[in-house]
Amino acid sequence: MQQPRGYHSMPALVFIIIIASVAPLHAQRAGSHVTKGEEAAARYMNGIRENPLLLRAFLKDMPKGGDLHNHLSGAIYAESYIHWAIEAGLCVTPGTFALTGCGGDAIPIATTVTDPVLNRQIIDAWSMRNWERSGQSGHDHFFDTFGKFGMATWGRTGEMLAEVVRRGAENGIGYYELMLTPDGGAVSQIASRVTWHDNYTAMRDTMLALGLRDSIRIGIAMLDSAESRMRALLGCGASGETGACSTVVRYLYQVGRGARTPSVFAQILAGFEMAEMDGRVVGFNLVQPEDYPLPMMQFDAQMDMIDALRPLYPKARISLHAGEFAYGMIPPDSLCCHIRSSIERGHAERIGHGVDVIHERKPFDLLQMMAERNVLVEICLTSNDVILGVKGAEHPFSIYRDHGVPMTLCTDDEGVSRIDITHEYVKAVMEQGADYLLLKRMARNSLEYAFVSGKSLWRDGESFTMANECGASAPGGVVSPACQRYLEENEKARLQWRLEEQFRAFESRW
Repeated sequence: MQQPRGYHSMPALVFIIIIASVAPLHAQRAGSHVTKGEEAAARYMNGIRENPLLLRAFLKDMPKGGDLHNHLSGAIYAESYIHWAIEAGLCVTPGTFALTGCGGDAIPIATTVTDPVLNRQIIDAWSMRNWERSGQSGHDHFFDTFGKFGMATWGRTGEMLAEVVRRGAENGIGYYELMLTPDGGAVSQIASRVTWHDNYTAMRDTMLALGLRDSIRIGIAMLDSAESRMRALLGCGASGETGACSTVVRYLYQVGRGARTPSVFAQILAGFEMAEMDGRVVGFNLVQPEDYPLPMMQFDAQMDMIDALRPLYPKARISLHAGEFAYGMIPPDSLCCHIRSSIERGHAERIGHGVDVIHERKPFDLLQMMAERNVLVEICLTSNDVILGVKGAEHPFSIYRDHGVPMTLCTDDEGVSRIDITHEYVKAVMEQGADYLLLKRMARNSLEYAFVSGKSLWRDGESFTMANECGASAPGGVVSPACQRYLEENEKARLQWRLEEQFRAFESRW
């Protein structure tokens, strides 16, 4: 097979040094033998790692498993929102370009069809494109976008799912855990009817008596409708599905941590309840800026809420945004403990962002705990760059790696940031020095630490040693009857097996 362009341009001496120094190091780090396919792919990637265009082409085709940290509303590109807003007959407010009803001095958004200046102003206002010219910090511009395009999301969940899944399939993603509020705010309406007090057991009983589970059923019906619409838009049939139609989508109930205490509690309760009622909703997460006043004031109380409800709901899984801070954003004393508390009191199995880990109290003890407990960090490099101004050596990527804390790469809000998952892999290579075997480990981690049901393919998720049932089988080769049964019974293992088949095909090309 002819080698891709760029392969033969590497000087022979450099080529030898790369092979001698890189492959053995990471064979030891991974604790497993490096295959010929891995070695060949690693060799090629190291030859092009300074060329962002060739690197992107290589990494776009690389299988990536799943995206575990993806806010659905933030995953949609502004152009889609503009199109849907035109269909809905909406207008924008001059100056802010926030969607609104029409009347007064509001500008019909349909004007964008013939007014390219207005069109680009709206795209810039609804995304991080050209944010440096906005007069705002990246943090403020980013979080302000959601209030501007929010009306365009109404009734469009199916279209949103289709856009995300289609883009992911084109970039090697086969599994999603998407954050959304499926009940459309019905649960928060329940919270508005209660008189709050800090007896969480009594508050749970009161909210359930007021019909919280009925509100959750609204969310389940919405998911049914949205997924049906998604499949229709993707042209999915009943069987033999490939590409985007084979993507597995699960959901995390997103809790608006910036709301008042009764609403936050009601949403946390709904996240627990919905995970018990519908297998597609695998858990919940707390969203909205961690540094806003109410989230800071209520942080301890929110951890107490989760701690109180956790024993009642064995099915729900928990991933929490924590440590999404840059030094100087908040007083230094406040950097002490969000990551640690989210794990110890919030029962987080995964941490989103975790940027301020080195500023937490006893950071190396915390890192050791995360490694021992296998608490995955959802790394969002572009998000941390544009929102927090944290990148390169200032990012804790290498600290987590060197302390054995599991990581995976995620997009966070790919539409607002105007990226895709491949962009994050390129960024990991060019800014964090990641090599091919580390990228592959993070892709495998995305499924190993996913909240999808069933047992893992791996008996040992550190060395990636297969479960006994599949130890004698090979992805892409003969599958034993025992392994076939194991894969049929365990969705997680089935997804992991598919990823290994994809890696085998991908690595054979190099």
